[in-house]
Amino acid sequence: MIKATDKIWHNGKFIGWDDAKIHVLAHVTSYGSSVFEGIRGYSTPAGPAIFRGREHMRRLHDSAKIYRITIPYAIDELVTAMHELVRLNKLESCYVRPLVFRGYGDLGVLPTKDTPIETYMACFEWGKYLGAEAMEEGVDVCVSSWTRLAPNTLPTLSKAGANYMNSQLIRMEAHANGYSEGIALDVSGYVCEGSGENVFVVRDGKILTPPIGSSVLPGITRDTVITLAQDLGITVTETLIPREMLYIADEVFFSGTAAEISPIRSVDRIPVGTGKRGPITEKLQKEFFALVEGKSADRHGWLAPVAQPVGTR
Repeated sequence: MIKATDKIWHNGKFIGWDDAKIHVLAHVTSYGSSVFEGIRGYSTPAGPAIFRGREHMRRLHDSAKIYRITIPYAIDELVTAMHELVRLNKLESCYVRPLVFRGYGDLGVLPTKDTPIETYMACFEWGKYLGAEAMEEGVDVCVSSWTRLAPNTLPTLSKAGANYMNSQLIRMEAHANGYSEGIALDVSGYVCEGSGENVFVVRDGKILTPPIGSSVLPGITRDTVITLAQDLGITVTETLIPREMLYIADEVFFSGTAAEISPIRSVDRIPVGTGKRGPITEKLQKEFFALVEGKSADRHGWLAPVAQPVGTR
């Protein structure tokens, strides 16, 4: 269950958590006309800090533009509101959920000028998405029978609510069959992504990951992993990945805002490598968490401290 906080940001104003409500006939409830983001704030020695917040808000704008939704707030306005929201809710570490959707007005499939655009932002505490133990032990996953979205169906460069109906099918099927998560293939049968995570495969010391053209979401953490790997001198190649590569890989891991960097120990009951977290995954985890927790230099400028008024800490 989500642990409620004090304030939610709505259309430029802070409101109470329980006052954040929508009408049952809002456009979004019938048609899934929403875009959203997931952003992490981390506790650091210097106080709470937001990880790559501006990049997330830019992607929110990109997602909305694809679906012809005009967000009435600039990227920097949203970033400022996010920092203030975290500060007001006095959270040291948190998960931030910006959400933009078509609200209550016209109920036709075609949204009209009478259908308002609603912008909300909430933040709350959230632990490890796939479980704390998964960060070391890894998770068991399956290749889903559900294919990821094909080009010219729903746009996968947009982090849209409607897209996640496909994600729900992948995750529910995996859960029903005793797995922690599923990996979907793309329309051509190549490895795509998890229900809400990007996928990386390690073979002979090199990292492979599906290209954007394989219907994957351009993940912010995905980009982070690629950059950190290159910093460590590890070759990363974006390429088509056959399903069977998952079975013969030395390591496989997920990345995502919620999942962070999570190792995969088996695929379809076949152990990955030695059946536990591999050395490259572990090295990337250590680099990632040292950076986001303020224990190493923020050499890429990814952390933005949340300013705290005097006397609040």
